[in-house]
Amino acid sequence: MKKLFLLDGMALIYRAYFALSKTPRITSYGLNTGAIMGFTNTLLEVLNNQKPTHIAVVFDTAAPTNRHLEFEAYKAQRQQMPEDLAASIPYIFRLIEGFNIPIITMDGYEADDIIGTLAKKGEKLDYTVYCMTPDKDFGQLVSENIFIYKPARMGNGAETLGVPEILEKWEINHVHEVIDILGLWGDAVDNIPGIPGIGEKTAKKLIQEFGSIENLIQNTDKLKGKLKENVENHAEQGLISKKLATILLDVPVDFDEQSLELEKPNKDVLEPLFVELEFRTLGKRVFGDDFSIVDNANPKAGQMDLFAVHEDGNLAGATSSQSAASTEPVAFTNIHNTNHEYILLDTEEKQREFAERLSKEKSFCFDTETTGLDALQAELVGFSFSIKPQEAYYIPVSADPAEAQKTAAIFKGVLENEEIEKVGQNLKYDILLLSRYGIDVRGDFFDTMLAHYLIDPDTRHNMDFLSETYLNYTPVSITELIGGKGKNQGNMRDVEIELVKEYASEDADITLQLRNKFAPLLEESFTHDLAKKVEFPLLKVLSTIERNGVKIDVDTLQLFSKEIEKEVKQLEQQIYEKAGVSFNIASPKQLGEVLFDKLQLDPKAKKTKTGQYKTGEDVLLALSNKSDIVQDILDFRQLQKLKSTYVDSLPNLINPHTGLIHTSYNQAVAATGRLSSTNPNLQNIPIRTARGREVRKAFISRDENWTLLSADYSQIELRLMAELSQDVNMLEAFKQGLDIHKATAARVYGVELEDVSLDMRRNAKAVNFGIIYGQSAFGLSQNLGISRKEAAEIIDQYFSQYTGIRKYMGEVIEFAKENGYVETILKRRRYLRDINSANMTVRGFAERNAINAPIQGSAADLIKIAMINIQKDIEERGLEGKMIMQVHDELVFDVPNHEISVFKEIIEDQMKNAIELQVPIEVEIGEGKNWLEAH
Repeated sequence: MKKLFLLDGMALIYRAYFALSKTPRITSYGLNTGAIMGFTNTLLEVLNNQKPTHIAVVFDTAAPTNRHLEFEAYKAQRQQMPEDLAASIPYIFRLIEGFNIPIITMDGYEADDIIGTLAKKGEKLDYTVYCMTPDKDFGQLVSENIFIYKPARMGNGAETLGVPEILEKWEINHVHEVIDILGLWGDAVDNIPGIPGIGEKTAKKLIQEFGSIENLIQNTDKLKGKLKENVENHAEQGLISKKLATILLDVPVDFDEQSLELEKPNKDVLEPLFVELEFRTLGKRVFGDDFSIVDNANPKAGQMDLFAVHEDGNLAGATSSQSAASTEPVAFTNIHNTNHEYILLDTEEKQREFAERLSKEKSFCFDTETTGLDALQAELVGFSFSIKPQEAYYIPVSADPAEAQKTAAIFKGVLENEEIEKVGQNLKYDILLLSRYGIDVRGDFFDTMLAHYLIDPDTRHNMDFLSETYLNYTPVSITELIGGKGKNQGNMRDVEIELVKEYASEDADITLQLRNKFAPLLEESFTHDLAKKVEFPLLKVLSTIERNGVKIDVDTLQLFSKEIEKEVKQLEQQIYEKAGVSFNIASPKQLGEVLFDKLQLDPKAKKTKTGQYKTGEDVLLALSNKSDIVQDILDFRQLQKLKSTYVDSLPNLINPHTGLIHTSYNQAVAATGRLSSTNPNLQNIPIRTARGREVRKAFISRDENWTLLSADYSQIELRLMAELSQDVNMLEAFKQGLDIHKATAARVYGVELEDVSLDMRRNAKAVNFGIIYGQSAFGLSQNLGISRKEAAEIIDQYFSQYTGIRKYMGEVIEFAKENGYVETILKRRRYLRDINSANMTVRGFAERNAINAPIQGSAADLIKIAMINIQKDIEERGLEGKMIMQVHDELVFDVPNHEISVFKEIIEDQMKNAIELQVPIEVEIGEGKNWLEAH
């Protein structure tokens, strides 16, 4: 079968760019490769899974078309292309050429017209044609042999639309009626006006009744009111819009079967391009595991053939969701072409001599090699140390526990020496691991991962990336030693000691070199104090919290699991009875059929791209007032998730050696400065529902003589907004100790405090928190279920009362535009590369971050300093109590009963006074035998 794919190039590139725009990955020379990566994945997905025999990519040109000449406003308001996307286009053209795929353009015609013409010509020549685009206009082209192919996106699989799917999607009888709907509806993006007052639903309804715009215009006597008036007054505009929306089928473009035939890609073009774009992971998937970006002039010989065909007929390339856009790229060096001296210290005598040498240094870099990633269970395999660049030492450690302890003890003195700075990458891991060997690592710290997190918070911070970016050096990959991730991966004990020595020593050496690069960069970005006083000391505090662990009441969880299971079964039966049929409630397809086909809860129910009804939480919440079966379904889902994610999972996370759960805190993930946690994710434990809060009941004190204390900042982000903006009215409300939402409602609605209703307070609360996140009138209207006009009036009134906040928001955006970043009270920076973008959508996202980042980041700094100071007090006073959790703005402690009063005193003092502020800080402290009681 002759199978032709025609790709709408620019539409697919835009789609790739915006899909990855919030998580950009930047090359070492500053190119944002998100759009290129996304387009590459899309192309590989088609070549792999669809196996076209013929293919082309079609683009517009800058030359005007007849549409522009006939309708001057056509596409006149289209936003300017984002700068990062514009920089990507030349690379994408090179990529397409490397695949030996023809690029087709023609002045005076849009890509849509070229694709439409080629599709119809191909159909006549017995081709099955797939127009590959996310553009809805292409529905008018579909026929028995012409399809729309929408590539996979956001976890959804690829979608092929033929005549039945188009007719169902557009609710029409003939495919050509798509054009009439578009003519009535218009297109804001292309500035096609349509007819005022007619949206998608009305357009569909009118075309169902009248069949075409022309027939509608001739029968306006059958219309009523404003609709009749609009159609009669704007009939010509509707006809012009229909013409603008019509894809031409007579473009003078040749259908050259030979040039369209799929050819083998040009490896000599593509491989250097992948190297230049630093497509590490994707490069390995496409070219094989030997692919490397180390030497872009002489790629390694002997690599697998590009797109070699597997036994299953698929290409070797695979789709990857990795995103990563200008100066010239550079070549990378590595261990094989760089002078270095890495020395093995494999006798006790050599080790003791070296430990003595370390004791005389002011600073050294060290790293541990271990058998796994869990610092509380992995075994020590070896140490590596570096004192000066290109020189490092490796000390192997025996698998025998007694011998390992003996070797570790040799370095205990220097590692605990408070006068010596310790340098490392992700030092928290090493500190936590060594604590199990009786070593309490002390002194000033310099963590290269955290240093870079402060220098450039939005990019990656792993050592390989940092090394390539700042040193133009590619380190040895761990997978070269122990294999790729998975059940067959080995560990460092299995590797020949000479190889381990080189790998481990390189880690210490490169980390030391990165320290030397980052120290002046911290000074330049004015984040040196933040590093030395907050992030570096905090890593030791976090290692202590992780080691302290939390006790879990397994019996409570098991009992809770059975209760939930019983409730789920009861809900299941209730749902079946109300539905009048048994079905798989967890199946969105079956659920949609029951709710919308059988029960007819919403005759206008929307469907997904695959044709099944949408049954997401937002859809069900909107329906919950129509039938109590919907609330049952929501409760069913909530309980199922609660049971699987927490109730049944938490016991599996208990450490077999300690009997406790030891969560892992991530210090360098959230660009705002907030901490996150994994195994378990404490931040996501549900607290809004009664059943969700029950999970906290399972977090208990160590024994009957201990108590949990929970200390929570009260409305900290709003207080920091008041501090940063210095708004007189908001500061005054906090100083008077007023309910801030009630006080806001009184001002916004112009009533006395005692006359504020619950609805007024609810609306004011939504505005208070919405403002922090840059919420628009539309967002507020959606949130509160009110009209956009009413929401806009509330926001306008809010800003008239809190003029300082409006002034602050304007000033912080202007600061960002001038400097490219915003900063917290302690000078933590959030860089906003798109703040001056000409594209309104991209710029708007950056502006919202500009407003929010200083507030969220200051809240993060505040609680971090409090944690450092509290832990210092605990240690200096020799207290037994322990800090065991940090969740959002809350700290949790496990303390012996006789220490409760002293702990409360310490906690309140240090949390309130972590940073000197004008706005009063309030801390709520509760106590109980479990977290729920304490909170």
